[in-house]
Amino acid sequence: MIVSESTLRNFTENVFLAMGCSKEHAALAADVLLLSDMRGIDSHGVARLTGYVRLWQKQRINATPAIKIVHETPTTATIDGDAGLGLVVAPFAMKVAIQKAEQYGSGWISIRNSNHFGIAGYHALMAVQKDMIGFAMTNASPLVAPTFSNERMLGTNPMCYAFPAGKYPPVIVDMATSAAANGKLEIAQRARKPVPEGWVQNATGGYTTDPHALKSGGSLLPLGSDYEHGSHKGFGLSATVDILSAVLSGANYGPWVPPFVSFLEPPADPVGTGIGHFLGAMRVDGFRPVNEFKEHMDNWVSRFKSASPINPDQGVIIPGEPEYYAEQDRRKNGIPIVDAVVKDLHEVADKLNVAPLTPPSL
Repeated sequence: MIVSESTLRNFTENVFLAMGCSKEHAALAADVLLLSDMRGIDSHGVARLTGYVRLWQKQRINATPAIKIVHETPTTATIDGDAGLGLVVAPFAMKVAIQKAEQYGSGWISIRNSNHFGIAGYHALMAVQKDMIGFAMTNASPLVAPTFSNERMLGTNPMCYAFPAGKYPPVIVDMATSAAANGKLEIAQRARKPVPEGWVQNATGGYTTDPHALKSGGSLLPLGSDYEHGSHKGFGLSATVDILSAVLSGANYGPWVPPFVSFLEPPADPVGTGIGHFLGAMRVDGFRPVNEFKEHMDNWVSRFKSASPINPDQGVIIPGEPEYYAEQDRRKNGIPIVDAVVKDLHEVADKLNVAPLTPPSL
């Protein structure tokens, strides 16, 4: 099915309204998910709606949170999300980071008692819109085994760094610290295809290409896949995200993170509250004039784009570039949604008495 941005946005807002969100929060949550779909990151867009509804029905998501600052200095803060949608809590926190950066040069916010916050890029880009450098990271469902282990201890724990440019789109480094995001496995499951070797291991630690391996005790591998290929580096990056997002804020960390996936239940012995995020904003003009920085960012992009290619038909891809072009295409031609997700959305609509998603002419 191909649907327009406005149709998908309206449907998504209606789902959040049916959950009891305010109009402001429903519109914001929908905006975060829609940016993911618009930028071609299909695993984190409306395909995630069923997960939010499921957690809300289990009373693990508060549709009307009282988000508040619980600790603060001029440049830092800790925020309690009151079990709200991470899609709402994280933008609130980034606004605080930006306000602190506007006054003091940088702002750093650690968040506890939140939920899945969508794509990290959405939150980092909020800073870019203010000519700042944005940072966003979060811990997540424990699906990843550390190097030399077969026990699920960490999440895919994404991190994002976003840099403003001039004539070019922002440079956005947005990535999971695992070999692959769980959403990639879900896409493979819907397509009934195997996943590449090196993404997951089975319950005993052996390589497998089964996209359902996690449901039978397997685990995702850290970025690098195994020690010989640098998995200890992915493990280190993931650990950094977990510590900044949760140990620092008072959220759950490691294997205690309450899961977003349906086949896991929250641990009975939490060490914190909810899941955690870490966000930051830095003013470019705290280091050099913004126009100079953007000129040199353009030069950086231009030079890397002109790097000698191995294959003349495949040049260097700048971080964030594929997503930028996907957004241009989908804004014009609509958003493709696979049949399995369409089925899920119809079920959600029926469950919440929301008008079903229909594809009007684009």
